[in-house]
Amino acid sequence: MKEKVILAYSGGLDTTAIIPWLKENFDYEVICVCADCGQDEELDGLEERALSCGASKLYIEDLTDIFADEYIVPCVQAHAVYEDKYLLGTSMARPAIAKRLVEIARKEGATAICHGATGKGNDQIRFELGIKALAPDLKIIAAWRNDKWTLQSREDEIEYCRQHGINLPFSADNSYSRDRNLWHISHEGLELEDPANEPNFDHLLVLGNSPEKAPDEGEYVTMTFEKGIPTSVNGKKMKVADIIRELNKLGGKHGIGIIDIVENRVVGMKSRGVYETPGGTILMEAHQQLEELILDRDTYTMKKDIGNKFADVVYEGKWFTPLREALQAFIESTQQYVTGEVKFKLYKGNIIKAGTTSPYSLYNESIASFTTGDLYDHHDAEGFINLYGLSCKVRAMKHQEIEKNKNNG
Repeated sequence: MKEKVILAYSGGLDTTAIIPWLKENFDYEVICVCADCGQDEELDGLEERALSCGASKLYIEDLTDIFADEYIVPCVQAHAVYEDKYLLGTSMARPAIAKRLVEIARKEGATAICHGATGKGNDQIRFELGIKALAPDLKIIAAWRNDKWTLQSREDEIEYCRQHGINLPFSADNSYSRDRNLWHISHEGLELEDPANEPNFDHLLVLGNSPEKAPDEGEYVTMTFEKGIPTSVNGKKMKVADIIRELNKLGGKHGIGIIDIVENRVVGMKSRGVYETPGGTILMEAHQQLEELILDRDTYTMKKDIGNKFADVVYEGKWFTPLREALQAFIESTQQYVTGEVKFKLYKGNIIKAGTTSPYSLYNESIASFTTGDLYDHHDAEGFINLYGLSCKVRAMKHQEIEKNKNNG
């Protein structure tokens, strides 16, 4: 019997060409796995395509709820944002996919896993670190880094498929390189290759409007959370995946969550991309507005540092590591009382606060208001300032003394 290889299969041109390439160069039985992370792409006809190209089987795996509950929620709770802008849409999905690839490899008795990520990007790292952490015995084939892979363009891939009797509905036209899932869609290529160029938003946007084309009327939205997990939108209770879908519609309509970033890839180069994350941007902001009320100052400060580190770990493909587990344990401990309601207005790319409430709010009006309350005596501040500023005063006195001695000398 032939050895089996599991191919991470999207149905696109790259992974379609890889099926006959694997059979020709390695004599594997090719089993395709398509992971549905909520990308809303047409999956009908995918099995027929995979089988016609030489695969023996296709798994279509619905990972949407797993992606939302086990990967997105921890990143929202951490407020994990890479380089202050990128909400990790692709980064979060890759470990979920890698885990399912390994599970199916075990089920099928496969000896290798193949992916079509290029040798320039981050995804090769994310897939392979996930596979190594979960199945160190499995061989990994990265087609684009393999010496037997000689196809260097879409035209090459189309011709290769044609030579193998595969006629596919793909063209060699120039288009953006995109990655889409429940959380976001990314855009790279064309005019974005040069950071000097303004994005052509009329041509580029998929999930919604630009702020300029958003409605002139704002729209109020109310969300609830329980222990840091979103539970409803506008009074309607929903699972997390459906909440993100609803927020995507609302955010897209009002031009929310469009970012243009030149980011630092793990492999060392800078890359320019535009990300649409309408629902994710709203969810992150709403969660943070609630945390402002609930977390004490020291915890809130430390959590910002932990969140930045969590973002780096996820971006770098280190999901299945003790460090990610330890960081997440800290984050989860901070979420015990992150329960309440957040109201805001969406208007032309902006999320405007409209009131936040929580039974665990640490905001105390009798302390915070300008009127004197029972819990705060203004005179107490004098002793606090004397002690808090003591080091500053001692240092200034010492410098005064030195200057005086210089002048008298």
